[in-house]
Amino acid sequence: MLLYIHIPFCDSKCSYCAFNSYVDKFHLKDAYMDALCTQLKFELERFKVGQCEIESLFIGGGTPSTVAPKLYEKLFDMLKPYLGENIEITSEANPNSANYEWLEGMHKLGVNRISFGVQSFDKEKLKLLNRAHTADDAKEAILNAKEIGFKNLSLDLIYATLGDTKELLKHDLTTAFSLPINHLSAYALSIEEGTPFEKKPHMSKERISLTSWLFKEIADFGFTQYEISNFGSYRSKHNLGYWEYKDYIGLGSGAVGKLDLERYYPTNSVEEYIDNPLNIKIESLTVEDKKMEQIFLGLRSCVGVSKTILNIDELKKAELLVQEKKLIIKNDTFYNNDYLLADEIALFIS
Repeated sequence: MLLYIHIPFCDSKCSYCAFNSYVDKFHLKDAYMDALCTQLKFELERFKVGQCEIESLFIGGGTPSTVAPKLYEKLFDMLKPYLGENIEITSEANPNSANYEWLEGMHKLGVNRISFGVQSFDKEKLKLLNRAHTADDAKEAILNAKEIGFKNLSLDLIYATLGDTKELLKHDLTTAFSLPINHLSAYALSIEEGTPFEKKPHMSKERISLTSWLFKEIADFGFTQYEISNFGSYRSKHNLGYWEYKDYIGLGSGAVGKLDLERYYPTNSVEEYIDNPLNIKIESLTVEDKKMEQIFLGLRSCVGVSKTILNIDELKKAELLVQEKKLIIKNDTFYNNDYLLADEIALFIS
């Protein structure tokens, strides 16, 4: 069982961001954190979570570092009986708001992994993306986290942005790998509806040749790719849990939860969530929906696709791809050689 907690507050709205996040609702923080506790109590019962059954906890957003550690205390007190021993507890953070005091406070609560939203170390690119931090802010925050005692540190980079060159991306990677990280996420810029970039589709410039080059460069630095966007000498247990199709509780406005063949969607409105955190829409999945998702997720990651979930026609197609060296099979599981071809392979099989 995984647990995701969504924090919808942000100190700035990035030009590409389509997540449920707001820069003008900070006055609702206290009430929102109380509402999370109300939903948590309900979800623990709905998911029938027993002692030590939560395998990983991820606090995302938005920007979790805009909320003071003290406001997380009640949640962590409620969670203590349900957290497994030595579990991965991650919080996302932005370099400009994750100051030493915040990092120290979260570490004392039990957070042992920080994922920093860096995106780039290039001044002009940060400005283009409307990021609120500088390259020096990012370096300082990561070094502070290491000094405080966080064992696992990750950072995000964005590529496929207008103006990206091999020189710029190489500088980003060289800077990233000069820091004490053991995980890196590299995301292609996508143009999402309702974002400032929606009217500027030319801002996204993905070229497969450049993406392939970038992935090879990351590998040359010693980080293994374990799914389409994630690399590391450490693999995030929470990330892998999604690819393995585990059940997960989704707490907060705009979060998503899944239990067997049902998905749960709390309201996207922060105010409505505070008024009634149990106003949760339910989506029913079919067995076929589940299989399709397992195929797509498995081929985009090191998880792979078990042959036991495929019907006769799908199995024949998968075996044909093995013959063509597009897939490999090991222990009755099909694995993808090239994550950039994952969706095309999944569509061919299904």
